[in-house]
Amino acid sequence: MRAQKWGRVGTSVRSSVLAAVRHLPSVRWVSSGTLTRLLQRLAVVQYILSFLFLGPVCIILLIYLLYTSCWWITALYYLWLVYDWKTHKQAGRRWSWVRGWPVWTYLSGYFPIQLIKTHHLPPDKNYIFGYHPHGIFCFGALCNFGTEANGFSEKYPGITPFVATLSGNFLLPVAREYLMSTGVCPVTHDTIDFILSRNGTGNAIVIAVGGAAESLNTTPGVNQVTLKNRKGFVRKALKHGAALVPVFSFGENDTYQQVMFADGSWCRWLQKRLQKIVGFALCVIQGCSLLSADTWGVMPFPKPITSVVGEPISVPQISEPSADEVDRYHALYMASLQRLFDTEKTRFGLTQRDTLLMH
Repeated sequence: MRAQKWGRVGTSVRSSVLAAVRHLPSVRWVSSGTLTRLLQRLAVVQYILSFLFLGPVCIILLIYLLYTSCWWITALYYLWLVYDWKTHKQAGRRWSWVRGWPVWTYLSGYFPIQLIKTHHLPPDKNYIFGYHPHGIFCFGALCNFGTEANGFSEKYPGITPFVATLSGNFLLPVAREYLMSTGVCPVTHDTIDFILSRNGTGNAIVIAVGGAAESLNTTPGVNQVTLKNRKGFVRKALKHGAALVPVFSFGENDTYQQVMFADGSWCRWLQKRLQKIVGFALCVIQGCSLLSADTWGVMPFPKPITSVVGEPISVPQISEPSADEVDRYHALYMASLQRLFDTEKTRFGLTQRDTLLMH
């Protein structure tokens, strides 16, 4: 009797399992598209948190370790920092495996971000890419030139990109290693001179010419750049004979809404004052939430960003260029950027009536 009872139980269990297996195809699992979208959002969170907090958090952690039995970690790191201090000023230390992390592909796919090649760049020359506009977080510059998310090395074989940023970022422990691993370098005279004169050929320094001042004017739907009085990058190009390459990122300004304070207001004065002191702008922004593009949050709006790399402008090498020579090639660069914008704008969501404002 007991054997028959257990036999009936076993048969019942097998029937239940088989029935459950037959119904598996009808179960609503998380779709691959939903999972991809989740990973894209997490990649954006990683980028924003790293951008804002990686440096300060590492400083706090290293100080904390000094008061624990792991104090030697902080001691060893700072000994290494003293030994390695000049590296970020001399082309850095990039790691290809970091530039190829899948997280960058997910970050790029969130918007999505594209890199468009219009002309061949011979690797026997050096280049200065002028990146426009700056936007809030320079998403297009990072994804297209600081990583391999959109295949920079395949599109421009033999060219090594260096994304230039504030030198103060390299004072932050651990964060400096992270920046260097992706090919980011400080936008200083010494670093630019080193890369363009003592690092061979095939180098491309990417500079967001408008900088923090331009980010304060970032407005969705408005294509404006701060360029008319920005001539230092042209002077560097002439000094080293590096070709100038305009880059315009359509959609870079559309990722955030920004609260615009009136000129003359104390809020605007504070923003500009902080910009001059610390080098970056304190923008009051509004984006979407982590879970929905229809609710308020600090996530960027998923708007397409397309970085179009224009035609290189050959410049002569002049060790001490005059003001007139700088003005001449600066005017050529502005005309080239304007032509690039006018030629490509209708391909990427703009109309013939949309204009590029240069300040």
